[in-house]
Amino acid sequence: MKHTAIVWFRNDLRLHDNEALTEALLKAEMVVPVFVFDERVFKGKTSFGFSKTSVYRTKFIIESVLDLRAHLRKLGSDLIIRTGKPEEEISRLAAEVQSQWVYCNRERTTEEVSVQDKLEKNLWKIGQELCYVRGKMLYHTADLPFPVSQVPDIFTTFRKEIENIIPLRKPLEAPEVIPFPVYRHDRGEVPTLADLGKETVPYQHIENEKFIGGESHALKQLHYYLYETNHISQYKETRNKMLGWTFSSKFSAWLAIGCLSPKKVMQELLQYEKTVNKNESTYWLYFELLWRDYFRLIGKKYGNRIFQKNGIRNIQNGGRDDMVAFHAWRDGKTGVPLIDANMRQLAQTGFMSNRGRQNVASFLIKDLKVNWLIGAEYFESMLIDYDPCSNYGNWNYIAGIGNDPREDRCFNIPLQSKKYDPNGDFIRYWIPELDAVPGTHIHQPDLMSIEMQAKYGFITGKDYPSAIINTAKWI
Repeated sequence: MKHTAIVWFRNDLRLHDNEALTEALLKAEMVVPVFVFDERVFKGKTSFGFSKTSVYRTKFIIESVLDLRAHLRKLGSDLIIRTGKPEEEISRLAAEVQSQWVYCNRERTTEEVSVQDKLEKNLWKIGQELCYVRGKMLYHTADLPFPVSQVPDIFTTFRKEIENIIPLRKPLEAPEVIPFPVYRHDRGEVPTLADLGKETVPYQHIENEKFIGGESHALKQLHYYLYETNHISQYKETRNKMLGWTFSSKFSAWLAIGCLSPKKVMQELLQYEKTVNKNESTYWLYFELLWRDYFRLIGKKYGNRIFQKNGIRNIQNGGRDDMVAFHAWRDGKTGVPLIDANMRQLAQTGFMSNRGRQNVASFLIKDLKVNWLIGAEYFESMLIDYDPCSNYGNWNYIAGIGNDPREDRCFNIPLQSKKYDPNGDFIRYWIPELDAVPGTHIHQPDLMSIEMQAKYGFITGKDYPSAIINTAKWI
């Protein structure tokens, strides 16, 4: 009997630089790829009652799974599709195909660890082994100059100990053929949005049209951003802009579920620097990939503390579970245009710029005094590019309970608005009721006089909500 390995695709929905797939092909004569739509992830709720996975991320994952299955079929293989609990579905599949091993990426956060631990126990019962690999980071932990328990708490220290010192590994090549055994059971169909309890995504905005899941689209976006448009050469200058598709790479969504490998991004970036241009902007993209590794390592180092109210520094946090204030923030009705525009963008597309995320998080925590965990869970629900360590790591950072070396970081929202949306184009796109407001007041319309409001046919509290805090403090 030929040895068979199952490859459980989790957050690595690609063929290039896939260590689990590579290792399985080296060890087994037959390989059975599988993806499980975990009912707890797609139909479950967070502790504050939000859907665990929004329609936007669900759609993106469905597209990615369909793309992966198409690629596998071209190589003479297939992707077994199941819906349920991975620890049950994969152990059942293992018994059906009489495999010897199941390969998967090791995850480090609570819910994911619980699933893989249960699967490992189920496999032991039938004499099979769960084999872990790593595949989400730019650097391998084995190459780092420190153990995970001693990862520097400050990002700048971490960066200085890594860049220009630790060599980058090349991404693994995609296989040319994947031997697939005779399989007479149902291979499964990819569920629809309706099957997973989601409504149809409205195609209203450019993010809805451009964020298409799958390795094919990830590689297209990588080539587009570097070579077709040369946008990478202005990345540092444009990364904080908010309106439009080209202001940043948008790689985060494909990186989050593994349609794109960070090592693949770096390979192409280094080739671009060699053949086209090397400048501060190309370095800055590498800098952002380092942040991803940093937050993942901090998540490994501190475990569940990144999900707890007092954070990794165990600092008492006085945020209230004020759902009235939260709902105004969530619905884009705070009366503070930069906040409302960003929150409406998130609600209608599943995406928000990095600059927007920092501002809305700061506003919720520092100005509305709301428990940061509510905001973090809402982001977990909504973001198309959600990654546990990056999401909760950033919220820890803004809340002052993470490893931010700067104490009491707080954003001046109108100042940020004037700097990153000087003409109010982003605000007007997402808040059309402010179209009539002149540029001099677009960032703080609540400070317009009654006479000014009458002149432009705009009434605060009627045409647009009155600010829920006193914004005069920012003058």
